[in-house]
Parts: sequence; structure tokens; C-alpha cells
Amino acid sequence: MTSVIGFLKLIVRKIMKKSVNAQPRNSVKVRFAFNSLRNLSSPEDLANNRKTYAGQVPLKSILELPTDENVRTYLPESSGKQKKSYTSVHKAIKDTLLNDSESFSVLNSGIVIVAREVSDVDEKEKQLVLHEPSIINGAQTQGVIKDLNKQGLLPENTHIRFEIIVTTDEDLIAEISIARNYQNDVMAVSIAGRRGQFDELEAILQKDNDGVRLRKSESEYPNGSSVIDTEKLLQVITALIPKELWTKIGEAESPNKVYTYSMKARCLKEFQDIYNGRFDEYQELYKFYLEIASKAWDLYNSWKCHQGFKGTGLRSIERSGSEIIEVPDGIVFPIISSLSAFVEKKNRKWTLNVPADKIDKLLIETAKRSYMEIADHNPQTMGKSKACYSSLLQISNLYKTLSKV
Repeated sequence: MTSVIGFLKLIVRKIMKKSVNAQPRNSVKVRFAFNSLRNLSSPEDLANNRKTYAGQVPLKSILELPTDENVRTYLPESSGKQKKSYTSVHKAIKDTLLNDSESFSVLNSGIVIVAREVSDVDEKEKQLVLHEPSIINGAQTQGVIKDLNKQGLLPENTHIRFEIIVTTDEDLIAEISIARNYQNDVMAVSIAGRRGQFDELEAILQKDNDGVRLRKSESEYPNGSSVIDTEKLLQVITALIPKELWTKIGEAESPNKVYTYSMKARCLKEFQDIYNGRFDEYQELYKFYLEIASKAWDLYNSWKCHQGFKGTGLRSIERSGSEIIEVPDGIVFPIISSLSAFVEKKNRKWTLNVPADKIDKLLIETAKRSYMEIADHNPQTMGKSKACYSSLLQISNLYKTLSKV
């Protein structure tokens, strides 16, 4: 371990020397606009001629910060890569920014910045100047924020935590950069995967999708084609639970599925409870998860890029020319939840029989109205609005009733 750390230190120092040669000391200054700022310097900091600040900053304030002293650059733009490719970490950051930005500052660990000096601190204008700054932890977060900003999808009025360490000790900067990039937390998905709680679900999916795997560890990266995001799948399946099964986990008369959009941890926990009770009280519900999984995942993927949204003018939808590339989950989940009306049990097996292409137009029109009139053009608000879910469910229930007449 010592030799590895020593090697990393050497690399970091070489990077810093390269940066020094390319840009004379004290020439790089960045004006930094903050929302809140606190001096958290400890007695040890002051005794060693350094300072520590912390606070909250608007997302756009970190766009221009260098990352030249970080152990890792923004991975999707690493040299040698032919195509930008997001890992599960990048996808999680993007997902939170697009679908739950109001919680971003508490769900994201923020960024750590080193600077040789901080000057011109103006509490009234909420600005300061950073001398020779660099992000040393949070380059991946900054990279995703930059990408969304370029696409015009970066949410407004969203903040991120920051920490600024002011020091001129180059060796300490290298140590901090290495130490802050070690990650040892074990995610719940890894624990569930290690216990084999996804094995049967994965086996069912593989019958319909040869070669596909469920993500069972945080070290695995969902890529859409071969490794499925297990937590996202569980969110989708939960949204599709029919009314007659909902009595096991929620209200009987009025299922409130709003949480399926943003609370992936809760959906995972519920599945673990269902798995543990699969031989008794949750036997039928667990059976539903297994039998609906493949259709649920196909349904989600089809709505994420549904071309029926062409011409709707919804600004939060990602496009390439006229092609629909990605529809936000905040719009997709109320639609999927409404399609639970078409879940039924036939020949002792749970299945999803959505009238192909017949109801899609109605749902898209209703989703557009909900997005504009209830959610005020905000997909995150829509994903968390019970009224939006109810309006779409009414359309599905009405369509199903009329189709039987």
C-alpha cells in the first residue's frame, strides 16, 4: 500500500510541476461566487499556516475551476477514449440533477478545492478570489455539471457543497488529493447482490434477454445493453404494481406511487422485504416482480426515448435535431405508473397488456398538460406530484373501461 501511495504522490507532483511550468505562479486567479461561506479553520490549521472554508455555491460557479491537481480527471473525457461513456457514478449524478435537483446539495458529497491564497472576500456581494485553485475531489461531479450546462439542461437555483483548503504546502496538497479520492462505502445494492437477492430476478431477465446481467455491486457499471441498473428496474416494477397487490405495501384505495420516481433506496428496501417474505405473506407480490420484470424494463426504455414526444415542445426533453434522445424520469414515471391499470393475471401469470400505440398519444397529451399546468414546466415537480400521477391514471383507467364496452 505504501508503494502505491508513493507512486500516486509522484504522479500528482509531476502533474503539478507541469502545471507550474505551463502557467507562472500567482497568475491564475478565479473569481468565485458563493451563496454561503464559513471559516472552519482549526487551531491545527492556523498553527500550520493554512485555512479551511466551507459553504454552498451555485452550480455554475464551479464550471471554470481547474482540475489539474486532482488524482483523476473527468473520466468520460480521459485521453484515449473514442466515445464519452458515463459510469454508474456519472449517471447517478446526472439522474439527481435532472430528477431531484432540490436534494442535490445533500445527496452529493460536494467538491474539495485547494488554493494557495484566498483574497477579496466580499460577504455583501458573496464573492471571493481563489489564487492557483484546483478541484482535488469532485472532478466527476463538475464534469457532469459541465455536460448538462452545454446541453442547456442544468437546473437553475441549485447549489453544491464546497470545501476550500488554503495552503502553499505542495506535499500536503498531493496527500489531500490522494486521501480524498479513496472511497470505501458499501452500497446497499452490493449487500443485496452479495446475499443473492437478485439472482432469481436476473435469471428471469436472462430468459428474454440473452447475456444481460443485473448490477449487483457498485463496482459494476450499468450500460443499458448488458448490465441493467437494478435499482432503476425495481423503481419501475414498483410503479407498475397493480391496485390489488398494492395492499401489501401501501394504501388500498389510492396507491400513492410518487416515491417510485426519486426514492430508489426505499424501492430497494421494499424489494428486500418482499424477497425475505417470498414464501409467506409476500409470495404473490414476489411472483409479480419476477414475471413482470422483462416487460417493465422494455416499457421504461421505450418511454425514455418515445418519439411520440416530437412536436410537444417540452424543453426538458433531450433532442438531437428532431429525434427524441431522452425523456426525463419525472415525465416517464407518472406515465408508467398509470400503465399499471393494464397489469393483469392471465393463466396464473402476471402480465402487462398495454394497447400498443393506441393509448400512447392520449398519455403524452395528458402528460404535456400536467407538465405545463400542474408542474409549471418542471419535470422534477411532475415526478413528485400526486396530482400528475392521478390525472394520467384516470386516463388509463377510463381507456381500459371503454375498451371493454
